[in-house]
Amino acid sequence: MTGTTQTAYVAPAITAPLPPPIAVGGPVGWVRGNLLNSWSNAIVTIVSLYLIWAVAVPLINFLIIDAVWDGAGRADCLPEKVGHSVGACWPFIGAKFSQLVYGFYPWNLHWRVDLTFALGAVLLVPLMIPRAPLKMLNSILFFGVFPIVAFFLLVGGSFGLEHVETRSWGGLLVTLVVAVTGIVVSLPLGILLALGRRSHMPAVQGMCVIFIEFWRGVPLITVLFFATYMLPLFLPNTWTIDALLRVLVGVALFSAAYMAEVVRGGLQAIPRGQFEAASALGLGYWKTMGLIVLPQALRLVIPGIVNNFIGLFKDTTLVLIVSIFDFLGQMRAAFADPNWSTPVTLYTGFAFCGIVYFVFCFSMSRYSLFVERRLNTSHR
Repeated sequence: MTGTTQTAYVAPAITAPLPPPIAVGGPVGWVRGNLLNSWSNAIVTIVSLYLIWAVAVPLINFLIIDAVWDGAGRADCLPEKVGHSVGACWPFIGAKFSQLVYGFYPWNLHWRVDLTFALGAVLLVPLMIPRAPLKMLNSILFFGVFPIVAFFLLVGGSFGLEHVETRSWGGLLVTLVVAVTGIVVSLPLGILLALGRRSHMPAVQGMCVIFIEFWRGVPLITVLFFATYMLPLFLPNTWTIDALLRVLVGVALFSAAYMAEVVRGGLQAIPRGQFEAASALGLGYWKTMGLIVLPQALRLVIPGIVNNFIGLFKDTTLVLIVSIFDFLGQMRAAFADPNWSTPVTLYTGFAFCGIVYFVFCFSMSRYSLFVERRLNTSHR
């Protein structure tokens, strides 16, 4: 019998302590993990910071530091009076603000526009808050009652209100009217067109395909020109259709065609098993679509839907081509005022327009991300 020998190995010296672990939390950890985690990322980060600095510093100088904030005319925005290089001439925006918002709407009737804006905001904000109560009543008021009330408030001619021609409208009022009308009408119409294009009835499918391809095959400028100048030629002499109404119809139909393709992409992403399960439960076509298929499809295409909304909001600037002065059109008209003719007036006006459009579009984008996160519970 042989014995076993056990040998113990002991380190001759105490091991030096290891360095502390790299921070993975907090601002420093986020920077290390996302911006400086490799040489390539570090180079891209440095170049990006340089570009941001090169753009942001002149922009801040123009809009804030070197800007003129008080003044009553062009002389207050000239370098000779200020004593240094002049940035944005904000007194110009203050002097033209009413024109930019209301256009040529009678100044003593601006309260009707303000009341319309206030009613729209009061009804829209609760719809955007998920936990707000009375959603059905709120939806009926916003989509059914508010358009009628807004029409009588803005147009007048009834209930003792003075009539205001739509050719007197302009500025942000026209931009919001065209954008909101196009958004509200194009989504349900686009859903119907998408369902019709996937229909098994040849007549319905054919009409939807022709409608979608026709409107997608022509630019929006052509649609506006046709609706404004050519459509009256095909109507009887006794028929008169308001110019703004023709633009609203053209924009809504044009946007609906693009919306239909976005929704159709969502419908095609729904597995066939969903349809078969609904059929096994005895659900009809409309219940299957309304309760099972469309909620899933619309959730999948929220980015595409909001992208169409943002594009539509920016495309409202094209109505200037048919002599309807929207927000940007009123700004271009304000440039013609010799009392505010300075070297920086043009840049100030377009900078202000860019800020306003960015605020509206960025708000829609952020809200769509909020809706996506709220509805994306199945993937958590």
